[in-house]
Amino acid sequence: MTTSPKNYRADYAVVGSGIAGLRAAIELSESGSVLVLAKSNLSDSATAWAQGGIAVALSDEDEIGLHEQDTIKAGDGLCRPEAVALLVEEGPKYIAQLIEWGTEFDRAGTKLAFTREAAHSRSRILHAHGDSTGREISRALLARAHTTPHLHLRPHSFTTELLMEGGRAVGVRFIDETDGSQHEVRAGAVLLATGGLGQIYRETTNPEVATGDGMAIAYEAGAVLSDMEFMQFHPTALAIKGAPRFLLSEALRGEGGVLRNIGLDRFMKHYNEAQELAPRDIVARAIVTEMHRTNSTHVYLDMTKKSEEFLKKRFPRIYETCASYGLDLATDMAPVCPAAHYMMGGVKTDLWGRTSLPGLYAAGETAATGVHGANRLASNSLLEGLVFGARAGQAMKEDAPAGKRQPGALPGSPAPLPGNLGNSSAAQKESVKNAGKPLPPCAMLEKIRDIMWREVGIMRSGKELTDAIKKLQPIDLPKSEKPGRSAHELRNLHSLALLMAQSALAREESRGSHYRSDFAYRNDEDFSKHSVVQKGKDVRFEA
Repeated sequence: MTTSPKNYRADYAVVGSGIAGLRAAIELSESGSVLVLAKSNLSDSATAWAQGGIAVALSDEDEIGLHEQDTIKAGDGLCRPEAVALLVEEGPKYIAQLIEWGTEFDRAGTKLAFTREAAHSRSRILHAHGDSTGREISRALLARAHTTPHLHLRPHSFTTELLMEGGRAVGVRFIDETDGSQHEVRAGAVLLATGGLGQIYRETTNPEVATGDGMAIAYEAGAVLSDMEFMQFHPTALAIKGAPRFLLSEALRGEGGVLRNIGLDRFMKHYNEAQELAPRDIVARAIVTEMHRTNSTHVYLDMTKKSEEFLKKRFPRIYETCASYGLDLATDMAPVCPAAHYMMGGVKTDLWGRTSLPGLYAAGETAATGVHGANRLASNSLLEGLVFGARAGQAMKEDAPAGKRQPGALPGSPAPLPGNLGNSSAAQKESVKNAGKPLPPCAMLEKIRDIMWREVGIMRSGKELTDAIKKLQPIDLPKSEKPGRSAHELRNLHSLALLMAQSALAREESRGSHYRSDFAYRNDEDFSKHSVVQKGKDVRFEA
């Protein structure tokens, strides 16, 4: 039996409860009522899966200018310089605020502890509980949100579409997953912060909620999407048969881990002078090349020069997870292979999260701010969600001040989840179990994910991309009078798969995470600009 549909009103609607959505919601609560919709548990987001840390120029040996240079270099000529400048300049302020709100980053004595990751010229990665940084940030933000007046958190509420009037976003439609009922919330401004779309690939480090919902519903409503060809593949996901593609953080290599092929040869010296600390796209392609060359399904990540004591303290979650699959990182080499990890593109925004549609904003991995360019610098994603989530909240308050509209009733805030959101051992076990877990079995979904992995993957060609489009276009999605979450997710992934393949076909060069074997070189003359795509229009390029 389903409950009758309800219509709600809020000053602001936020879709997504990761770092970008929660930071924006806390900002917005100062101005009016905020409803945060999360399609799963409140703590079930890509933020909670982030292991390595959050990059910020706060150490004595670091400078904001160096962080800026490293980000732009990793972005391979496609970063928006003004977006990068904002990220690195405002980052320290918002990190200090997180600490003030109770986020417990690891320390060396009384000072913050920093580690180094690939393509960073300094040790600037803050981490928490060793390798559970995102989980700790999520815990602190949720704790803050639960005690913030006018901020209502609603889990198990899957957003299916934007409500549009006169070309303006005026709210969202969502399904209450507890009983299947459909609802609407009208709001003065809507923020999409639903994370990425890793589940579009057969092999992914992303949680099962990463189905690109925000990007897809924005596209369907007519918003401009940008840089959809740039998918970052993490080089080192655990490659054990039957195990999820659990991410083995880049911080392992930052702490001295080395990569060896199936013949146990250390191979990265043949591909880049930075070896294991080269940018992610270079490392991922090198691993794939070695796998092809040696006819193997994986390479090895070797941490055996580090003691068991060090590994257990610095990487407790990773060590425990590997141990649960019979691997002792102190004595065994871990089999790894690349997996889809992070989308650099998304809903095109300005520096304040504004999209091409009035009333609609986007932040975090859902948005394309241009800050990551063609290849995200390690550990800049949490910082982007934090900084641009706050900025989007500020813009929404300014563009749609709460006092100008009739206040309306909000649905009752659900009871808080029991203590230690995200730090309990039960939550840790659940996250490991679900890491990289696919959506419910569905032949069409498996077909889409397989096409994307084989033909729109780490190495691409015009022929493969054309074939992918030809295979994706005729897929006839099942029709239902009252589609549920899985049907909507399938539709979203199918729509985005086509956009990614079409954008990759249009970019006839290799840059960052986008590698074309038929156009193996970067072409600044024709492609030193961003791809943009909008419903009913072909892919085009803009500066």
